[in-house]
Amino acid sequence: MGNIHPTNIIADSAKIGKNVSIGAYNVIEDDVIIADNVSIGNFNTIGQYTEIADGCQIFHNSSIGVVPQDKKFGGEKTKLIIGKRTIIREFVTLNRGTNATGETSIGKDVLIMTGVHVAHDCIIGDNVILVNLVALGGHVEIDDWAILGGASTVHQFCKVGKHVMLAANSKIVQDVPPYILAGKHPLRYSGINTLGLSRRGFSKEERTAIKKAYRYYFRSELNPSISLKKIKEEFEGNRHIDEIIDFIDKSDRGII
Repeated sequence: MGNIHPTNIIADSAKIGKNVSIGAYNVIEDDVIIADNVSIGNFNTIGQYTEIADGCQIFHNSSIGVVPQDKKFGGEKTKLIIGKRTIIREFVTLNRGTNATGETSIGKDVLIMTGVHVAHDCIIGDNVILVNLVALGGHVEIDDWAILGGASTVHQFCKVGKHVMLAANSKIVQDVPPYILAGKHPLRYSGINTLGLSRRGFSKEERTAIKKAYRYYFRSELNPSISLKKIKEEFEGNRHIDEIIDFIDKSDRGII
């Protein structure tokens, strides 16, 4: 099993992989699955049906996979699933799903900093960073490579697109489309995430096309439907622009 401190309370039905390190005074409930090479610090609760993939690190004093803060929850069998190599810092609360979707899902290589709350039925993509004190309402979706600045709050059912970077203290009550920077109060478009996209291999031509498309949508005098039509016509076949169009078309809460 690895190095497991004798003060832990571990349910008989919990499954623990190889080379797992578990510090002092943790509670690991029934039907938890912990894969290989996981490190868990001190004073954590790992709730029933939680699944933790290879190479994750959980630091101290967190509540991982406990029942959601939702009055509709009736004790149904739901999960929290945490992807490979995800890091969870101190005083984090991650709730498992409800009957609505059955699970809360956290992707691979995610960094969840101190004091973050992820509510029931959220979907967090790969390589996401949630900075200190971020709070996500239920059913929030955060796509790959997004970064949410410290103390940002996200209203239930909102979506944040790929490669987005949000300023600290952002209040998100509508959907945030891919590839952009956003900040201020109320939250608004501040440009594209040029530095982040460059670091992740987007060419200058790809970044220029994304910037031009968003100039039509956010900075022109065209109304949103006409600007979207113009974007579709001018950038037909561009896969990044197609992702932007698809995100906007499918938005239920509207775009910031």
